Amino acid sequence: KLYFWARFISQRAVKKTGIEIHPAAKIAGGVFIDHGTGVVIGETAEIEEGVIIYQGVTLGGTGKERGKRHPTIMEDVVLSAGAKVLGGFTVGKGAKIGAGAVVLKEVPPYATVVGIPGRVVRIRPPQSEDKIHSGIIAVEALNAEIHGVVVAPVAISTRFSAKSGF
Repeated sequence: KLYFWARFISQRAVKKTGIEIHPAAKIAGGVFIDHGTGVVIGETAEIEEGVIIYQGVTLGGTGKERGKRHPTIMEDVVLSAGAKVLGGFTVGKGAKIGAGAVVLKEVPPYATVVGIPGRVVRIRPPQSEDKIHSGIIAVEALNAEIHGVVVAPVAISTRFSAKSGF
């Protein structure tokens, strides 16, 4: 009887938002779905923290697998508009999937994948947490200097990202 209510809520949400997430999909906190219309997330899909999903993304199966049919998306992955990730494989941490790409194979960490079928065009070296943190501090300092306002670092970071898309 719980399956009925899970499916009922899921279908009501699809009608209201245009986002279809199977009730059995595993989605961690901190996943951001931007302009969610057309997003489809399959039953055995797993999505880790910090993932950004744009409109029209499909995390589905190819119809050829049994068991785990949908992808596992690791931390800090960006899935651009219209990307299709099909199959029971893993998209590595920090990867970027280009708009309209159709990914049918495993994606290594920090890779950029584009095209139909998806192919790796670049693998970035992972940034250390120190570099990321120092970059955020530099952006916050620059933003405070430009606007002549001293604001708590979290507020500056949030305001800056909302305006410029960082």
